[in-house]
Amino acid sequence: MTAEEADAPATRGRARKYTQVLGVIYQAAVEVFAADGLAGASTQAIADKAGLSKAQLHYYIESKEALYRQVLQDIINDWIGVFGFSDEAFGPRKVLTDLIQRKMLFSFEHPLRSRIFAAEMMRGAPVIREMMGTSKQRTNQAAAVIQNWIHRGLMDPVDPMLFLFHLWAVTQFYADHAAQVAYFRDVPVSDEKDRRYLTEQVTEFLLKGAGVR
Repeated sequence: MTAEEADAPATRGRARKYTQVLGVIYQAAVEVFAADGLAGASTQAIADKAGLSKAQLHYYIESKEALYRQVLQDIINDWIGVFGFSDEAFGPRKVLTDLIQRKMLFSFEHPLRSRIFAAEMMRGAPVIREMMGTSKQRTNQAAAVIQNWIHRGLMDPVDPMLFLFHLWAVTQFYADHAAQVAYFRDVPVSDEKDRRYLTEQVTEFLLKGAGVR
């Protein structure tokens, strides 16, 4: 056995640990950015949340700003998947139902990331704007599909882009206000049965509002 072969398990172990620590740092950053925003967040707070010293944290990351950009880029990539349209030929009821369900599921399962995105938008999207080219292209394509359904008489003549905004706003509410929804409805925040009910109600509300046949 060569020296390189003997050292291989240790090298893999170090790589695995490095990846694990990065995952812990990433989750800590999501929690801190969601609570305090970019301006209010500090590397010390992220380090504390991750169980690391500040010096240890900076061994793994370049800066708070670079970490924030990475979180935003990952969120954008997720949105592209969430808002991807199925085959137009399936029609608006099938395609839009799938879309609403994916967005509601993301709101339920990733509320902190949803809030980071919303907060970034509310302050004018200074960091994320340059990352949104693909997202804008996909949104324009989705609006064109909706417009075609309208021309075919499968939906009411709604403004396609505004419909997508309304879909976003309604589903985003369940990420930003999960505690409020649970409190007023006297249900646990993570109740699976209630999540299914909310998804059904939101889906029907949005489809009816757009006059989907």
